[in-house]
Amino acid sequence: MRVAVLAVDGMFDSGLSVILDVLATADALRENAEAGDQAFTVIPVAVGPSVRTGHGLVLATTPLTEITDPPDVLVMPAVGVKTPDRIVDAVRGHPALDWVAEGRDYGAALAAACSGTFFLAEAGVLDGLTATTSWWLGPAFRARYARVDLDERRTLIHDDRVTTAGAAFAHIDLALAIVQQHSPALADLVARYLLIGDRPSQAIFAVPSLLATADTTMTAFERWIRDHLSEPLPINAVAHAIGVSERTLQRTTAAVLGMSPVEFVQEIRLDQATFLLRTTQQSVDTIASAVGYQNAATLRALIRRRRHTSTTEIRRGNASFGSEHRKHGRGARTGR
Repeated sequence: MRVAVLAVDGMFDSGLSVILDVLATADALRENAEAGDQAFTVIPVAVGPSVRTGHGLVLATTPLTEITDPPDVLVMPAVGVKTPDRIVDAVRGHPALDWVAEGRDYGAALAAACSGTFFLAEAGVLDGLTATTSWWLGPAFRARYARVDLDERRTLIHDDRVTTAGAAFAHIDLALAIVQQHSPALADLVARYLLIGDRPSQAIFAVPSLLATADTTMTAFERWIRDHLSEPLPINAVAHAIGVSERTLQRTTAAVLGMSPVEFVQEIRLDQATFLLRTTQQSVDTIASAVGYQNAATLRALIRRRRHTSTTEIRRGNASFGSEHRKHGRGARTGR
């Protein structure tokens, strides 16, 4: 299996390394898994003979002009830039885009993670498909690539021989998915060998306040919700309070976040509930009331459905919630 890893200047170092290391491990272990004789041949490719990574390391690459046969799989790791605008600038008009589109035409399987998904979308190969990207890039991705059915709440999506993965360390999931498509038994062996866990959703990492900054209406919506979190929040009343119509609020929330206003209210309530579970000893009933639910059962059910975990696991610290939640409790609004 010939895997071409498309490298560009400023790429995310760990994303590249993870893909190379997981595929190398798969190649080394394939005899143990009886995965056949087909080796994983991994070739870093680029526009020129080398690229410089985001941390300044120089990677020797095979120029695209020297690739005579299309690879079986083309992988695009993330670009190591920090803002959506800079990511769009990095992919817009990139000379590798035509090669990506040609690879799709020749039948190569495609894969990308985090900001690398912007390369696939910019090349047009995600049009009409369902894809994911890093949760904080969702609004920018959705605004630029309206023909892609984006679901950034999922860590990994496979649609019509195109695999996309979410945030930066989802490169692990992406590389393992490539191995799994070759041999499920080998993928299982690699996962156990490298102690790779199962992370089915990015929702536990998404910080609603950061997502809302993509639009002024969403910013006002998010702030109003947080200031009235323990109260009933009928959407028509909230829309009126921030100076827009309910229909405008529904359209804006769908366009920016890909969810309904009610779903966004739930995300903010879950965000604050998580903060309280992790940083206080308040009972679940007290926390449920503080975030607008009449009883703990409703909060527990929502956490199971939307976070794939439990209040007990969150309180123990076993769910992978980021420390950034701490800055979103009451009294942490300075500078916003």
